[in-house]
Amino acid sequence: MKGNSKVIAQLQKLLRGELASRDQYFIHAAMCHDWGFEKLYEHIHHEMEEETQHADALIRRLLFLETVPDMSKQDSLNVGHDVPQILKNDLQLEYDVIKALRKAMSICEAEQDYQTRDILKGMLADTEEDHAYWLERQLGLIEKIGLENYLQSQL
Repeated sequence: MKGNSKVIAQLQKLLRGELASRDQYFIHAAMCHDWGFEKLYEHIHHEMEEETQHADALIRRLLFLETVPDMSKQDSLNVGHDVPQILKNDLQLEYDVIKALRKAMSICEAEQDYQTRDILKGMLADTEEDHAYWLERQLGLIEKIGLENYLQSQL
């Protein structure tokens, strides 16, 4: 099925973001593992796997719309150098993804591509209700119990 050029452009943009998200989570998970924060490693690694699933869904949709996904480009990474910065950078990344998903959904709606909109709606729920929410909670815990206590809980 030949896809709408406006929808395809949004999907390609979202793919660049998901690839960057995957790689940012990948490096952050590896850093946490290296530092011995196994609970953080496990959760962040899981987020990396979910970003990979999001990229896969976008790739499959682009292929269905008879377009070759452009995986040669991705958004830039913002790698943190300590746990609080990792969490803040990942949260900003999720906020950016939420904004991009909402814009893309709006374009899908205007172009009457409801199937693509529904795919993106599922990704939005995952991003808002899981990824961003978890990161907000972690930063809130650091504020409430202090960084040292938080890090100790992540060993």
